[in-house]
Amino acid sequence: MFAESELTYDMKEIEAFLRSEREKVLSEAEWRFRMRGYGYNLRRTEHGIEVKRLPQNQLIGTVEL
Repeated sequence: MFAESELTYDMKEIEAFLRSEREKVLSEAEWRFRMRGYGYNLRRTEHGIEVKRLPQNQLIGTVEL
C-alpha cells in the first residue's frame, strides 16, 4: 500500500510510516482512523499490530509498536 506517497509492500517502510503517523496524533483510535484513509486497517493483537490492506482486508504483516 502507500507509505509516503509510494506504493510499497516493504514492512520496514510501512512500519516507519506507521510510527511517524502515530507521533502526529493523540490517541490510538485517531491513528487507526488516519491509517484507514491511507488504505491500512490496523488491529492490536497480543503479538503486536496487524496491518491489513484495504479494501480486501488482506494481511500484510505484523509490527510491534
